[in-house]
Amino acid sequence: MKKNVIVSLADANYYPLLDELINSIKRFKDSENVAVCILDAGLTEDQKKSLSSKVDEIKSAEWDIEVPDYKVKGKEWLKSQVSRAFLPNYFPNYEKYLWIDCDAWVNDWRSVELYFKACENGKLGITQTIGPGYKITSKVNWLFGKIAIIKSQNFKHAVKSKIGFDKARKLAFAPHINIGVFSMEKTSIGWKSWQDNLFQTLKAGNVFGSEGLAINMSVYIDNLETEFLPLNCNWITSNLLPKYDEENQTFVEPYLPNYKIGIMHLAAGIWKNGKDMRTDKSIEIEIDSLNNNKILKSLRYRNN
Repeated sequence: MKKNVIVSLADANYYPLLDELINSIKRFKDSENVAVCILDAGLTEDQKKSLSSKVDEIKSAEWDIEVPDYKVKGKEWLKSQVSRAFLPNYFPNYEKYLWIDCDAWVNDWRSVELYFKACENGKLGITQTIGPGYKITSKVNWLFGKIAIIKSQNFKHAVKSKIGFDKARKLAFAPHINIGVFSMEKTSIGWKSWQDNLFQTLKAGNVFGSEGLAINMSVYIDNLETEFLPLNCNWITSNLLPKYDEENQTFVEPYLPNYKIGIMHLAAGIWKNGKDMRTDKSIEIEIDSLNNNKILKSLRYRNN
């Protein structure tokens, strides 16, 4: 029986991305020992039928914490902002859980292994969105000389969610944690901490972003023991573009020693001429290669 599982979620619109994520996982032989499970947030019957031959389980995502209808407005995919904090309830037969957003894909299996290793002994395995080449980590509006209004992602969401200014201040300049890729053991106390914080953030704040704020609270306020993995384990392309290694035909970090990208994450999208690469696979952008060439590439997964 498989002990470890990779979980993702999608609706009908993001099905192509989900399918690419699964294909990017299944191409590695080591994936034979890892289950792949899907939370359905609005997939069509044909899409689920197609997925069923590739994955171990498909279950419908639920509102594990009640959310007012006016906040949802029919957007079933918003269940991802709640259900991922309850993965052991959906898929109870596994020991370790690795969540990967459907707009991400696996480029190097070593990152998968690192996430499963990182969550041992009840820890949270996750990546901070900060690293070499990041020029801005928090935004402020300068008013008069030394006076400024903080506009960091954590602080903005914290204030809107009415968690209290003491907690919001603790989060204000903490390196933001992206919840799009994370790992935890079934028995970790992290699930309860996250769920409790999520219940609080959903009361007043937006549904979108609530789960990210809640996990940041677990790490920086509740002091959940965390194993911080390197940036290439969750490479957010909208923050910093990768380079391309033409010799080895793979994406790498743009700075020395140019480590191979482990998981490519298209969070927030890559936009060109008003179109998002996540919904239009034909879009290519110019990136640098290790040979100092300018090349056009899509950052979507492509079957070799």
